[in-house]
Amino acid sequence: MNRRQLAQLFAGLAMVASLSAPVIASAQDKPIKIGATGGPHAEILEVVKKVAAKDGLAIKVVEFSDYVQPNAALAAGDLDANSYQHLPYLEAQIKDRGYKLVNVGYTITFPMGVYSKKVKSLKDLKNGARIGIPNDPTNGGRALLLLQAQGLLKLKADTGLKATPLDIADNPKKLKIVEIDAAQLPRSLDDLDAAAINGNYAESAGLDPTKDGIAIEAANGPYANVIAVRIADKDKPWVAKLVKAYHSPEVKEFVVTRYKSSVIPAW
Repeated sequence: MNRRQLAQLFAGLAMVASLSAPVIASAQDKPIKIGATGGPHAEILEVVKKVAAKDGLAIKVVEFSDYVQPNAALAAGDLDANSYQHLPYLEAQIKDRGYKLVNVGYTITFPMGVYSKKVKSLKDLKNGARIGIPNDPTNGGRALLLLQAQGLLKLKADTGLKATPLDIADNPKKLKIVEIDAAQLPRSLDDLDAAAINGNYAESAGLDPTKDGIAIEAANGPYANVIAVRIADKDKPWVAKLVKAYHSPEVKEFVVTRYKSSVIPAW
């Protein structure tokens, strides 16, 4: 083979390399999409994103304003993971909607609190007071259990975590339970006597359960939040990298410093 033929051969190889290299890089550099509700979940994921980048994992955080769409988007393949819900809610969604999703790691706990603009104590609630609770089965049950723990009502025996207003067995003050979308509860406080609000929505509204809440659930409850992925993806290397990044000392320090007692690391 003469010099001219060698030159043509190398030129051809260089062209093939130049055409194929961008495709390979693109496949490797494509970020995984993680859904989260706005506020702490999304803010924490931005820190996770920085930690994961050191391990070669690129992340794009996609924010949602409700509880329903992140699981629907994940199941449909529009997301690679989500981080916004506690385990009982995920399990209820899997059962009710048939989603092929799985928990791959715990994240944080938002203690649910009862808030009011009209009374300073639950003892000050009048007969017939309107109490707002989330309108989804899992968080609604969580709110009712909190109200029961505070002695405001009593639920039927063995109702578990999915109690509904229909499961109220005793309601001495004839409280009116008003079911409202969880994200709207902070804005509805003016129209209610009190409301049981999830910690992430309370945080987004500037409410601190330890300062502003007139009641708060026990810290050792079953409502730790999780990272969810499709079952088919659970053993992929990027999932392990994502969980590792979330469980890093940097993320824990951010959570403790930024949110103090209103958000608690669950790992």
